[in-house]
Amino acid sequence: MSEDRPGTLEWYVVHTYSGYENKVKDNLEKAVENNGMQNLIQEVVVPTEEVVEIRNGKRVTSQHKTFPGYVLVRMIITNESWYVVRNTRGVTGFVGPESKPIPLTADELDRMLNSGSNKVDFRIAVGEEVRILSGPLENFTGMVEEIDAMRQKLRVKVKMFLGREMQIEVDLDQVEKKTDA
Repeated sequence: MSEDRPGTLEWYVVHTYSGYENKVKDNLEKAVENNGMQNLIQEVVVPTEEVVEIRNGKRVTSQHKTFPGYVLVRMIITNESWYVVRNTRGVTGFVGPESKPIPLTADELDRMLNSGSNKVDFRIAVGEEVRILSGPLENFTGMVEEIDAMRQKLRVKVKMFLGREMQIEVDLDQVEKKTDA
């Protein structure tokens, strides 16, 4: 393994089996500690994002992997450090041509670590029918016409009395997807 820039601490992307990202992180951190390589491999990160989901009309915050199957490693590439990472259980290789590690640029790293901050998973799409859970039109149903992700609002066309339709704006947590039950 040739060293392009010996002694340079850089971020690299490591490909893992999907679903094994946290296990790879733990295994790699243990291998670093057991081999006394803290100066060569300094940080292992599984990029995650906080996602707000609406379940049963309530906001639930959970962590989701931003890049399933990938782990970021901050390290100095040497034959020894490359070997430890590459031979960690669950690792399939480094991301780069012919599995040769290519360091991330500062811009790439920033995008990977900050790509999904406060993302809302609506599970409701334009054109779907929803039931209003609270407010003056509680239990009315309507069709979603517009989703404003930034404000977490929906524009819904509700059928009123005598077949009249009215467009209203509701908070995301005031509706649930109507199910045929």
